Amino acid sequence: MPDLYDVAAIGNAIVDVIGPAPDSFLAENGLDKGAMMLVDQQRSQQLYSRMTPEIQASGGSAANTIAGLASFGGKGAFMGKVADDQLGELFARDMREIGARFENAPLAGGPATAVSMINVTPDGQRTMCTFLGASVQFTDDDVEKDTIEAAKIVYLEGYLFDAEAARRAFAKAAALAHGSGRMIALTLSDSFVVERHRGALLGFIEGQVDLLFANEAELKSLFETDSFDEAAEALRQRVKLAAVTRSEKGSVILSQGERLAVAAEPVEKVVDTTGAGDQYAAGFMFGLARGRPLQQCGKLASLAAAEVISHYGPRPQVPLKDLAASKGY
Repeated sequence: MPDLYDVAAIGNAIVDVIGPAPDSFLAENGLDKGAMMLVDQQRSQQLYSRMTPEIQASGGSAANTIAGLASFGGKGAFMGKVADDQLGELFARDMREIGARFENAPLAGGPATAVSMINVTPDGQRTMCTFLGASVQFTDDDVEKDTIEAAKIVYLEGYLFDAEAARRAFAKAAALAHGSGRMIALTLSDSFVVERHRGALLGFIEGQVDLLFANEAELKSLFETDSFDEAAEALRQRVKLAAVTRSEKGSVILSQGERLAVAAEPVEKVVDTTGAGDQYAAGFMFGLARGRPLQQCGKLASLAAAEVISHYGPRPQVPLKDLAASKGY
């Protein structure tokens, strides 16, 4: 089958609600700073009523990555589950407006479309409270065979590992991808995901994953060590390729033959770290899908992450294609 997509992603289809919040707001509402907490629909509505939302748009980690890919000029597809409601329509419309394929049928008669409330403190840290709603109803029946087989890279969102049905969908996607000679990429998403599913994740990584994305905390948690170098070497032995972000220290690209350091792109002011890892993955996979050298993939990734942390919201506000051209990337 011909290459129709640079990346096809599977993830939680979530509408993001983002707003600034003082540290006192977190304390008053019992929120752990910097964490991603799952809440029920009642708690979600309560927190929403107390927030000061500045942005409401389609989101979710993998969907944000596809938006970044599109900003670079790449061709992407997304698979995820929304409900047959107003927010579900908003999500679908947003994805299609950026040029991404999104054709999964909405869920009828079940939970509402997922919502993530992201409170951003003055230091740029994000505290996320997520009602997963319809997103966790994604099953292997929602995996589009033709789309998987037409994508150079199939990208899986670690957050979905919480749902048993979604893990079966991951297995199906991996089998289809590898059967067509495609690459499977996985992002660990969050240290809490790693802690909940360490054994299953390690098994999936060793057996199915070609490219792994993680941040330093997630990687250390995966291998239960405080040593970055020790964790990086353990990972290098298990996957063909990995990209590990280290905040202001930049990132490290690991392959079976080398270890490359990539400097962080300078940022005048960190406003909101929401989406930094998502956009890093977008830049890296865009470069990889287009045949760029690994060092240049890392530079594109760092550029995308730097752009998104300079403003509120998890998606680029400046076309990443233009930014890359201005830097000669």
